[in-house]
Amino acid sequence: MLVTAAAVAVVLVSGCGSTVTGTATWPGAILDKAALGPSDFPAGVHYDRIVEQAGQPDNTGSPPSMLSRPEGCANAMTNVIAESAERGPGSAIKYAATYNGARIVMTVLSWPLDLAKLEAAAQRCAEFEAYFDPRSRGIPITTTELPPLGDDVLAYQQTMQLMGAPSSVYMAFENVGRYGMFGIAFPTLDPRVEAKATLPQTFLDVFAKQAAKIRQTI
Repeated sequence: MLVTAAAVAVVLVSGCGSTVTGTATWPGAILDKAALGPSDFPAGVHYDRIVEQAGQPDNTGSPPSMLSRPEGCANAMTNVIAESAERGPGSAIKYAATYNGARIVMTVLSWPLDLAKLEAAAQRCAEFEAYFDPRSRGIPITTTELPPLGDDVLAYQQTMQLMGAPSSVYMAFENVGRYGMFGIAFPTLDPRVEAKATLPQTFLDVFAKQAAKIRQTI
């Protein structure tokens, strides 16, 4: 984000030292228990676990980021997350929940987000223009903070004015203990999906439920 959301999926230390008894827990196993699953959603919601390709660069297969003025605003949030990312197996779990009215993509991380930098990026890019190419007309985009959801939670509505018609996506970021999480919701109408969503409320409800499950797990 800002226009797109990105998810980024251990350091092995050997040497002399004392022996620690007990059973090691792979980080991915903890995240697997902490992430919401199909049974955590109402009947009719389409749930999909998203598996990133190991060893692939971030956003492989995604379209390139748009140009913007100020520079870097089209992918400001993504860049902040990538700067501090842990990578490799077990570093992140990503899933999507699709309603008639919203597609919500959530990512649970094995490391905390830098919320101060994310907030600064959102403030810097509160108003910007995005471009498909340098010769095209700029697309106005605003990033507006949603009402406070609690400590260590950031939530935003990002609205694009495309051909005079507004279109919004919603995003949120939070640290729960030493684990980070973020999500993005896209307005998506699909009458084939029985469960209905209203944005931003359904997204915020899912986000809060995910944070609660992490607290229950760790």
